[in-house]
Formats: sequence, structure tokens, C-alpha cells
Amino acid sequence: MTDTPDHTPSPAERKARAEAAMRAAEAAAGALDVRDAPEPAQAPPPEPGRTPEEGLRALEALLAETGAPAALAARTAARLGPSAAGRLREDPWRLLSVPGVRPEQADHFARALLGDGARPDDPRRGGALVLHLLTEAARQGHTVTPAADVLSALERLRYPDPPRAVEAALDEAEVLSLTEEPEFDEEAFEEDAEPAEPEETLGPARWALAEEAAAEGFQRLTLTAAPLLDDTALKELRDGLAEDRSLALTAALRTGVSILRGTPDGLAGTVAAIASAAASQGVRTAVAAPTDRAAADLAAGLGEGVAVTSLHRLLEPREDPSAAPGAVGYGRGEQRPFELDLVIVADGAALDVELCAVLTEACPDGAHLVLCCEPDAPPPAGPGRPLDDLEASETVPVVALDDGPPAGPLGELTESVRGGGLAAVDAPGREVVIVPAEGAAEAVHRAVQLVADSIPRALGIPVEDVQVVAPAAGGDAGAGALNAALKARLNAGPGAFGGMDPGDRVVVAAPLPHAPLGETGVVAGGGPHGLEVDFPGGAAVVSPAEASRLRHGWAVPVALARGTRRPAVVAVLAADGLSRPLVATAFGLARRHLSVVQAAGPALARAVREDGAPARRTRLARLVAQ
Repeated sequence: MTDTPDHTPSPAERKARAEAAMRAAEAAAGALDVRDAPEPAQAPPPEPGRTPEEGLRALEALLAETGAPAALAARTAARLGPSAAGRLREDPWRLLSVPGVRPEQADHFARALLGDGARPDDPRRGGALVLHLLTEAARQGHTVTPAADVLSALERLRYPDPPRAVEAALDEAEVLSLTEEPEFDEEAFEEDAEPAEPEETLGPARWALAEEAAAEGFQRLTLTAAPLLDDTALKELRDGLAEDRSLALTAALRTGVSILRGTPDGLAGTVAAIASAAASQGVRTAVAAPTDRAAADLAAGLGEGVAVTSLHRLLEPREDPSAAPGAVGYGRGEQRPFELDLVIVADGAALDVELCAVLTEACPDGAHLVLCCEPDAPPPAGPGRPLDDLEASETVPVVALDDGPPAGPLGELTESVRGGGLAAVDAPGREVVIVPAEGAAEAVHRAVQLVADSIPRALGIPVEDVQVVAPAAGGDAGAGALNAALKARLNAGPGAFGGMDPGDRVVVAAPLPHAPLGETGVVAGGGPHGLEVDFPGGAAVVSPAEASRLRHGWAVPVALARGTRRPAVVAVLAADGLSRPLVATAFGLARRHLSVVQAAGPALARAVREDGAPARRTRLARLVAQ
């Protein structure tokens, strides 16, 4: 239907348009796009006859014409595609969809391009501001935001007519308006109680539709599940097992979706037992780890007949020329599901709503899905919190493994943090070392000293087996600052290939066809053809367009390091961004040795005691329970 002045599209019509657009994008790309930082929509395919190189030159000319920084060209081209220059001439506020661009910068660009035509009340500006606000909220993990909050934020940004801005965003079908029904409590049923009004929320279509797809997937798997083994076979497998292990095995083989919670060692042993038992009975079984490196560790404890791989490889990532810039295509999905009966995901808490939707759509009717996670695990890097929402929906069984005695000083310390404390542990073999630091500069210096000298010399653990982790990428003691110092000490060089040199350790900050999020590798070389990287899953050539998804990886944020344990870990903790789940996860990554560079002062104990992990606004729990 064509909109006319007499016809304003309803929310249902807008939602239908968005769903159709998203399905078309998925059909072209082969799967939903997965990124390290949420973006609201995909760039279009190249214009006929325009190559990426031609598009980049046109964009560079446009940026020079408007006085915008030349360094913005690569990010803008990656976000908006080869037709970026033309799209920005049509709507200069599209620049606001490029990561890192602020509203005032987009306004300056629009004035430089449009002159007096760049009005503060331009609907294009209003729609871009709404999408920007929701995208920033998604970076904090939220899939939806109350409409009232968006209107207030628009007022602070001095947009003259906030409701009109929301309407403009809805008309573009990149934003959905969603109604949240109020929850009922005892007071709601009192005779003179005023009925609560439904709350209107707004969400980027990408995440809202992914959340709905994930909910539908969980419901389908629950409804189509049948026992994978008969009672006699299951009883034989359960004989002699402890009660918690017996319950975990029963849930995995009897129900379509189940959650398994436990410590890393407890989960690894139980996953191995369930997978091996199921495979021994002819059940087609796969175990999916966060990375190829983690999969290799898990495979060592499993028997024959069980496929162990990263979830990324299980979904079969592929090169897809028709995919939008930045997209990762997957060969497995609704049209080509897994040929499996049982899928066990080793770190289910790391799934954001988009990857969760991809996973559930790839599971065929009747398949069983087991999602594992550590107690109080931190939320995923992307928007949403599917595993916690699924548990909150009370629609699937949740099995908590009994805690055994902590495994040595490392286990003692990690369990202490999970309980809200910071116990002083006895570590005669220097399994745990606390290194005080007065500030960020000293913390970085101490970390470099530990990696380059102390740990290899005193413990015999080589540099390549030491991983530095930090709460976040930014900050004076964040992963970025640590990597700059570590590169200067371990592999100084000019950054010949987009800031990288042969010998640099890199981490995948957004999924690549060659490697999953959080995978680390070593640069072997490079040139105009791309960056040559040796990953645990094999050597790969990362094209220049995809190289922006790599970061230096001697130090990584905990969100990227999670799920992949290392012989030695150096946790650099400054005061900002700490929470009990983050600290417990950082400590739990170490197998043999943990050095804690303590630059947070009393903030560390306070964060562990108070568990200040920020909440996320999501809809999945309600959607699954419907």
C-alpha cells in the first residue's frame, strides 16, 4: 500500500513491512548478520557497475568536499556499502548510523552538504536520531526502550517535534513500535485499583525480530520434542550416576530445550558424559564451543561419535557475494537444518538474541538443545540475554550441578567471588598472584612485565599461552591501552598492514567467515589481497574490507575472552566497569596461573560484594511464555 496524506500506516503495517524487509535481507545473506557492536540495518548490495574501490573514491571525495575527516571513509563504506556517497547525498543524516559518529557531527556534515536546507526539524534527521538512540541502547544490551525515554532524549537533543521524529523512524521500517502489557500483581485485583496502561516501547527492527524468531524457535523445539531414547536405555545410562548428573542426562534426552548450570570443570565433565552416552546409543550429537580453541580443549575429553566444534563452524559460515557489507552468511538455517538429534552449546550465556535466533532456526523439528552456562555468567556482548530470559520464562527445565570442592587455589578464588567475597587463598605453587598497582599507567606496566618476563621465567609458561583480559576495550588500563604497550614490547613494528605486523596476536572482534567472535590468531603476513592470519582452525586470508573486524589480541575484553580458557591469565582490573559476573569469569579463564593486577582499590571488593551488573530491557521471557 502507498501511504497518502489520508493514510498513516498502522503499527501492524509497519511491523509487517519490517518483517518482509528483514526476511528479504536474510534470504540474500543466507543468515542473520552477527557483529560485535549492534547496528540497526544492513547496507545494500553494490550499485550496478560500481565496484567497492570506485565507491570508496566517491565517498572520499564527498568527505573532502564537506570537510569531514578522511579517516571516516573506511567505516562509512563498511557500514553503507559502495553506494555510500549517493545515499549520503540523499540523506546526510545517514552518517549517524556509522559507529562512533555523534549527532552533532552528523548535523555538521548535513549543514556542509545542504546549507540552509539542513533544517533542525527535518524528518530525516528525526528518524536518524531515533535510530541512533535505540542503537546506543542496544550497545548496552537492551533490545527495546520505553517510547517515553526516547521522546525525553529527543528533547534533550533539541529536536523540535519528538513525536514526529518517532513517526519518521517508524515509517522507515528500521524501528518497530511494540506494546508491553503490564504485569499483574495482587494490588491489580483490588476492587478500586486503576488498571495499568500498556507501555509502548521502541526497538530496532533487527533485534526485535530476532527476539521473536528466537522465541518461536524455543517454542517449536519444546513442542516437537520426543524422547531420544526409550525408558530402558535411559535407565541403563543413568545407573550409577550422581543425582544431579542423572537429572542433567534425563533433561537432555527427554526435553526439547534444557539449561545446565555449573562451574567450568563441572560443566566440561557433564557435557562430555552426556554427549558420549548419547552417541553410544546412536543419537546424532554435537557439542558447540565458543571458539575453535575451546572446541579443541573439549574434544580431548570426549569419545568417538561426537562432533566437537565451535558454534560458528557448526552453523557453516560461508563467503556470500550477495551478502551486504559486514554480513556473515551461514549455510545452516531453516531451509537447511542440522542433521543432528542433540546439540549441546558449551557457553549458552554468550548467545545474543541474533545468534540465538540463527541457532534455533538451524535446529530441526524434534532436535534437543542443551544450553550450558556458569553460575551468574555475564550477559552476551550483543543485545539481549536469551539464556536468562529463557530460564525466567519457566518453560524449560533448569538443572544446577552440585558444586564439588574447589579445584585448588584458582577454584577457591573463583568460587569465593561467585559467593560475593574475595578470599585470600593459599597458593604454594604461585597459582594465584596479586599485583597491586597505584593507577592505570602502573597497571599497564605491571601487565607487560608479567607477560613478557615474570610468568615465562618463573613458571615456564610461554608468552603465547598467556592471555591478558580487562573489563573493557577502552580506558587508560583497557584492552586497547594494554595492547599498545604489549605490541611495543613483544612485536614492535610500523603496522604495515592496517596497523598490523607479522607476529602480532589478533582477536576477532566481529565474526568472520574464517573464525568466530573471540577467536585469537597470529598475523603471518599481508598485502593488497588482505591479512594472512593463522587461526586455530587453519590459515586464512582476511580481506581488506573484513580486516576492520580484527583487533590486537594480547589483551582482550572479558566479553571476547569468555569461554576460552588459557594456561595463564593476567586480569587487569581498574575501577570502571566491574561486576561480580565479570570478575568471576575473568578469574575462571585461568587453568594453571592467574595474576591479578589490582588497580581498582576498594572498588573491586565492592563490585564483587554488590554484584552491580546492569539490567537489560528485553522481551524474550514474555514471548517464550506466550
